[in-house]
Amino acid sequence: SSSTKLLLKGGKVVNSDVSLVADVYCEDGKIVKIGTDLEVSGDDVRVIDVKGKILVPGGIDPHTHFHLPFMGTIAVDHFEGGTRAALAGGTTTVIDFVIPAPGESLLKAYDTWKEWAAEAVCDYSFHVAVTWWSDQVKEEMGIIARERGVNSFKHFMAYKGSLMLNDEALVNSFTRTKELGCLATVHAENGELVLRAQQKLLSQGITGPEGHPWSRPPAYEAEATNRACTIANAIDTPVYLVHVSCKEALDHIATHRQAGWKVYGEALAGHLTIDDSVYFKGSWDESAAHVMSPPFRPKGNPEALWGGLQSGALQTTATDNCTFCADQKRLGAEDFTKIPNGTNGVEDRMSILWHHGVSTGRLSENQYVAVTSTNSAQLFNLYPKKGVIAVGSDADIVVIDPQVKRTISAKTMHQANGHNIWEGWSVQGVTVITISHGEVVWEAHVENGEALWDKGTLSAPKGRGNYLFRPTFGAAFSGIDEREKTNTKSPIARQ
Repeated sequence: SSSTKLLLKGGKVVNSDVSLVADVYCEDGKIVKIGTDLEVSGDDVRVIDVKGKILVPGGIDPHTHFHLPFMGTIAVDHFEGGTRAALAGGTTTVIDFVIPAPGESLLKAYDTWKEWAAEAVCDYSFHVAVTWWSDQVKEEMGIIARERGVNSFKHFMAYKGSLMLNDEALVNSFTRTKELGCLATVHAENGELVLRAQQKLLSQGITGPEGHPWSRPPAYEAEATNRACTIANAIDTPVYLVHVSCKEALDHIATHRQAGWKVYGEALAGHLTIDDSVYFKGSWDESAAHVMSPPFRPKGNPEALWGGLQSGALQTTATDNCTFCADQKRLGAEDFTKIPNGTNGVEDRMSILWHHGVSTGRLSENQYVAVTSTNSAQLFNLYPKKGVIAVGSDADIVVIDPQVKRTISAKTMHQANGHNIWEGWSVQGVTVITISHGEVVWEAHVENGEALWDKGTLSAPKGRGNYLFRPTFGAAFSGIDEREKTNTKSPIARQ
């Protein structure tokens, strides 16, 4: 059992702005002291030698879907199992999604998800989706923002006939998020065009998973991305594009940011490392396992997304973890539009990002921290409680051993869906210890420089995760009032 007093000796503390070798002392869930040669007396202090290892703030995954009812079934990673996997992988905070059915009360949906999430073993928060529009929705958004600690609302431009909002609803909702000081987040794909493409492909006898990427080309994501940015800028409110997957969408974001627009973007670990070849080779089950929206993209797109992170056009990384087992995927055996969308990721993001980001030289260790925790903490108003190793911050710390390798596999992972999109990939730079609330919750089992993943120790009792109340008017809102005044128009006086 871990005491609530913990001293980490001699590691390299890496934050988004600076790295230094230092000891870190944690007590009662907080970071209390950082310095060289710290001495803390008492039998109840657990001391861990982390010399030669890297200490980073606990990962924040701002995009997960645990226990999600979707496309006729329910995601198999529920909150306890999903957050256990998160901790093993070095993620100590997740932001999940409350998704009301069109016509359903947002408050009722929030309460449902809150009940499901009570079993979580790491800290969690929620984005709430706006899936329909009415005076009731507008009213409830205010209650949720002020009393439930939610400062971001999700909007789907995809999934016509279920979750999709038209432009009028988007304008109404973005106007409301601005009033409330909440970030508008968007799944950008042109749902109308996707539906037409799906119908056309099915009429041509294309029923297999290859129809999925063919029905949702990059152009449809790019169009919706540009439209979301244009609407948000017209209203002058910040917008956050979830799972940016292709160069065309990224180019719109980069262009608008250069024009000074308040536009932010997220990249998924999957889209950064996997291309669309997965839909055209191998068995039906294997291709279907990769069906998610937006789909994996043609070669060249993953490289472009790395450029987005390197340049700052994209600020965060996530997983969109939404897992279904093979039997659930087979709901679409005769029709690719009925394959439940989603893949794994919450357990592997931190290692995938370290291996393919830091070990390749694409990202500095400080950029790695920015895109795995700090930027999310700042955008979603959890900073500096989360996203930094600093005195007074939560003691959520991940110890990475840059020399240790592991082989990613469905056989050894803690996720429930029995398939891993990185099956058999070897990664170097492994989460050897995860600390949450100042407690050691994960210790990898390392032999000869290799972490034997299923032999690691997870000690995280059900329900230990805290719900994170996120105040409104976060970092993205600074300067908006001033900009409004600067840009105010007045009539021209004519002779």
